[in-house]
Amino acid sequence: MKKNKQVFLIDNPQSFKVQILHWSNQFEVCTFLDNHAYDSPYGALDCIAAVSPVSFIALDSVKAQAVDTFIQKHSGEWIFAHFNYEYHSITQPNTKTNLTGFPLAYLYTPAVVIELTGNQVTIQSDSENPQIIFDQISGFIVPSLSEQGTEQRSYQSAAPTTSIIPFISKAAYLEAIDKILALIKRGDFYEINYCQAFEVEHLSAHPVEVYSNLMEVSPTPFACFYKNSSDYLLCASPERYLQKKGNQLTSQPIKGTIKRNLHNDADDKLQVEALQNSSKDKSENVMVVDLVRNDLSRICEQGSVKVSELFGIYSFPQVHQMISTVTGTLSSNTLFSEILEATFPMGSMTGAPKKSVMETIDALEPTKRGLYSGTVGYFNPAGDFDFNVVIRSIFYNSDTKKANYGVGGGITIYSDPEKEYEECLLKAAAIKKVLCSNDSATD
Repeated sequence: MKKNKQVFLIDNPQSFKVQILHWSNQFEVCTFLDNHAYDSPYGALDCIAAVSPVSFIALDSVKAQAVDTFIQKHSGEWIFAHFNYEYHSITQPNTKTNLTGFPLAYLYTPAVVIELTGNQVTIQSDSENPQIIFDQISGFIVPSLSEQGTEQRSYQSAAPTTSIIPFISKAAYLEAIDKILALIKRGDFYEINYCQAFEVEHLSAHPVEVYSNLMEVSPTPFACFYKNSSDYLLCASPERYLQKKGNQLTSQPIKGTIKRNLHNDADDKLQVEALQNSSKDKSENVMVVDLVRNDLSRICEQGSVKVSELFGIYSFPQVHQMISTVTGTLSSNTLFSEILEATFPMGSMTGAPKKSVMETIDALEPTKRGLYSGTVGYFNPAGDFDFNVVIRSIFYNSDTKKANYGVGGGITIYSDPEKEYEECLLKAAAIKKVLCSNDSATD
């Protein structure tokens, strides 16, 4: 169906962005993606929102043909999608708990798409006049928690006494790392991304407020607010899984993290130098780069896969990160299911060799990852796509009032179990700050 499309100019883009987010949350399903004005030669969109599925597929098993058929049927339209970590054929399905709640995969064409670039807003709608939607958003009064009545304040941004409980103990985590190091020494694999989960029960939280607080603490280029029924993803991801522009694929794996010192510029620069010179982080990074090169070579033209940037250092509000960029020219007539089969789950969240490490992940991690270390993104009407890596994220269910988040790190022969545990806590610092204003997390 051809959409009605109209462009509007606005005076205050930041304020309008907040109104888009709150307006979108009224719908049963919505996706809100924001790059927070990060400048990158690989940038695609500043901010985009999509609401209300016109057509969709929800999958509980890997169905390559169903995904390809849906994408082909809706060629020339916007499609928004997510894929859980377990959407792959590398290992056998398991019955472990999926803490994040989302279906294995979900693709939908939205009734309304809103793009925000600078002070220009583009609204596309299946049926309603874009002017009406623009007026609704412009007139949307962002609720203030302090002004809401008692009956409306069953939600709060986060309770100051919230207790964050690890799904496994620190001792169990350290024991798992020791087992992994023994497997590395035995020669089973070179690097593995091992993850753990943290839980919060009885959290009365307003998802938009929690997301907004997370963005204040940690604005990132692949941020995402995603609602699917009662399940919410509040995501502050710094990482791109895979982008397609024309026939070029781009993947930007992250391996290497060090804490920032925002109170001392000289020390902050020393932290950058320490990350640049870290043999452990470089070894992690180069191994995942080789894995991504291998993955892309399966679907790209021979000789076209290149490392455009190796060991790039990028600064975010909480941490400095080591990011590399791998590109390749996609072979003609390659289906999206074939791209997923070759590259997903992403190397930065698995390890090398991929099959061996994923079998170990299945054996040692106590829960399914679900949407954590999966991906959320979109296909535009030209057939290009852009998908993130779902990390640094809070998962919340508005029915059960439970929240959780996952965090992990790359383990190599150089890894020290205690330091790996501390790195996990560092990566989750922004989430902890949002969920818990006092230091009540339990080891």
